[in-house]
Amino acid sequence: MTIKSWDDLIGHDEVRRWLETAIRQQRLGGSFLFVGPTGVGKKTVALLLAQTLLCDRISPERMSPCGTCEGCVQVVSATHPDLIIIKKPEDKSTIPLDLLIGRPEVRMQEGFCRDVRLRPFRGGRKIAMIQDADFLNEEGANCLLKTLEEPPADAVIILVGTSEQRQLPTIRSRCRTIRFASPRGKDALRLMREVRGIEAEDKRILEALELSAGDVHVAAEMLRTDGDQFYQSIRERFAEIHPDPISLSRMITEHVDGAGKDASKRRDAMRDVFSMAVQYYRGVMRMDAAKQMVSPATVARLDRSIRALREVDRSANQSTLIECYASDIATATTGDRGEIG
Repeated sequence: MTIKSWDDLIGHDEVRRWLETAIRQQRLGGSFLFVGPTGVGKKTVALLLAQTLLCDRISPERMSPCGTCEGCVQVVSATHPDLIIIKKPEDKSTIPLDLLIGRPEVRMQEGFCRDVRLRPFRGGRKIAMIQDADFLNEEGANCLLKTLEEPPADAVIILVGTSEQRQLPTIRSRCRTIRFASPRGKDALRLMREVRGIEAEDKRILEALELSAGDVHVAAEMLRTDGDQFYQSIRERFAEIHPDPISLSRMITEHVDGAGKDASKRRDAMRDVFSMAVQYYRGVMRMDAAKQMVSPATVARLDRSIRALREVDRSANQSTLIECYASDIATATTGDRGEIG
């Protein structure tokens, strides 16, 4: 299912209302950080917003881009001259500096930061997106600081990531954070069926979403590959007070080996496991907070899982990473071993 209008959007009513109010009051501008689990619709909302602001026929205040004018068609095809989109190349572990500030021989004469400051070509707004903000390294993030802090008055800058914790504090402090919650109930079923193409019973879909702690991508993979037994088993390991590191390491290794020999697919399999761990430990922390409790072990395991995601993206040795991760989860340590961690 292709999302063509705001009415097709599944869930996120509060986000939609906030954006609509900001547009009508003519105060939508500056830098935003869209965060939430994978697959919940952050990029879809960003593109709908771009269509709304760049539609040639219908004013943004109506929140109803026509979808057929040249502006709307160019947004959908990512060819609009006032729409800037960058993301991590498939063959890279982070967003290259060249995409942000240009190649070494032409620094600041091309790239994201320069393009944002150009005057709009067709309309009165310029929309700039970084779709994989989780993959900004420290140098790349630092290059963005001035642009995020002092964007042009006619620009809307959107960074899309999975969590605030994966962004540098200097990035977070310069952006307004918009949080996207995982779908629930009927919205969850619609999203999985209409957008993800999943054909399964309601109970199985909801169980998969629960096991994946709301990560739509992981839940879809579970249902497509019938891998929910693996995720149930590894979730049980995470729930143990003292997980056995050997058993946990073996489970993750077998799951990664099942993805084949392709390096990118193996990284994806590891990322799915660590993403589920992050969502699981966040859920535990929320339940503890409701009881006015704090578990240092849960905090450390959450931090370790976030670090593991960063290590995957930095192309760390897979077997070493899995062994270290399993050991650190068992002992409830953060795994801070310097820059790589």
